[in-house]
Order: sequence, then C-alpha cells, then structure tokens
Amino acid sequence: MTYCLAMSLDQGLVFASDSRTNAGVDHVSTFRKMRVWEAPDERVLVMLSAGNLAVTQFVATLLDQGTKSEDPKKNILLAETMFDAARVVGAYVREVHSHDAKHLKEHGADFALSLIFGGQIKGENPRLFMIYAAGNFIECGEESPFIQIGETKYGKPILDRVVTRKMDLMPATKCALLSLNSTIRSNLTVGLPIDLLVYHRDAFRVGMHHTIGEDDPYFQNLGHLWGEGLRNLFQVLPDPPWGDEV
Repeated sequence: MTYCLAMSLDQGLVFASDSRTNAGVDHVSTFRKMRVWEAPDERVLVMLSAGNLAVTQFVATLLDQGTKSEDPKKNILLAETMFDAARVVGAYVREVHSHDAKHLKEHGADFALSLIFGGQIKGENPRLFMIYAAGNFIECGEESPFIQIGETKYGKPILDRVVTRKMDLMPATKCALLSLNSTIRSNLTVGLPIDLLVYHRDAFRVGMHHTIGEDDPYFQNLGHLWGEGLRNLFQVLPDPPWGDEV
C-alpha cells in the first residue's frame, strides 16, 4: 500500500508521496511513487501512483517512451492542454490493461491502479486530475482542493479541516507532511522516504523537490510537536455535560 496526495491552490500545486511498497515482519521494500516531466519555461508535469507496482511501472515506462514520439496523442510533452495530457496517460493505462489484466486475473490478482496527474502547460492554469484503472479521470474541482490515493483515511481529517485554495504554499506543504505523518504512524504499509514537490503557479519549472528520510530533523520534530500539541489540546477540551452520569 502507499499514500499519495496533491493540492491545487491559487499559488500553485503541492505533491507528496511515500515510498513503501511492502512491509512485513522481516521484509520492507521501497519504491518511489513520484515521476516528473519538465520542459523548462513551457510545462511541468507530475504523476503520483498507487496500486500494483508492475502495472504502475509499465504505465510510467510507456509515458517515458512516448516522450520520444512526435505524436501529441502519445507524448505528454507535446499535448496542448493538461486535459489532453491526462488523456494520453489514460490511453496508456488502457493499453497496459489490455496487455496485463487477463493474465493478472488468471493468477488471482487485480488490475489495481490509481494515479494523480497534475502540472501546468503554458497558456492555461495549473490543473490536477485523478486517473482510474479504466483510464478515465476526473479533475480536481473548486469544491475540493486536494486529491488522495492509496491509504487515504488516516491523513484525510487534517486536510478536510485545514486546506483551502487560498492557502499559501508553505503552510499547505506543512499540512501535507502532517497528513503523511499521521498515516505513517497509523499504518505500517506507508513509510519513509517521502517525496515532496512544490510547484509555483506560472513558474514552468520545478520549485522545491525534496526527499525526506528517516533522519530528517524537520519531519521528526514536526511529528513530535503535532503529537504533543494534540495531547495538550485534548487535556483542555471540556468534559461532556453529562459527565456526572459516567
């Protein structure tokens, strides 16, 4: 399992993903879930993936190979809009499905895949999409400024309470890290290192792209302060009015 999230804000985009692919008593493995395609001064495209690792790797490889094509229906670096680029990704997902789904089913495995795909192409605003295993997709709308895939439930409460489109990028980045911290604490199948990317609107180049490992002092301190703050807040919350009955 994994956990990835992305935010679509007035100032730009925030992407974050863990790297855990397997966790057991004696075996833990990691693999990066974030992929970036960049044409400086023209476009930045980012994809986060969750699901069957072989399937998501296959899709990413086809996307990489497609960047050598002169056909905009196959090359996300030639797509005119983010919508068109998302259609290219969806088409490759369907291609992988037609190639692998039957064989996976014969071996008792599902064609499991979900993707977050976002970025900005010159001439339009930053955009963010969730792409499903069927190759279809939805766009992140005004009513919800973030998208999650993978193990989403532990990290969702803080996003629901805090994130708005008008939020500055750095507070949003802090919120994304707290969402991942909560998930890592509650679920063994999500783990470090974390890939974090912040894209500033109309920059058309990657801003901050940072990897957070086990020894990252900021992330460790952030988690400690968050836990301590929650405990302190709990202590000052009023008791229920029917407390005497308890």
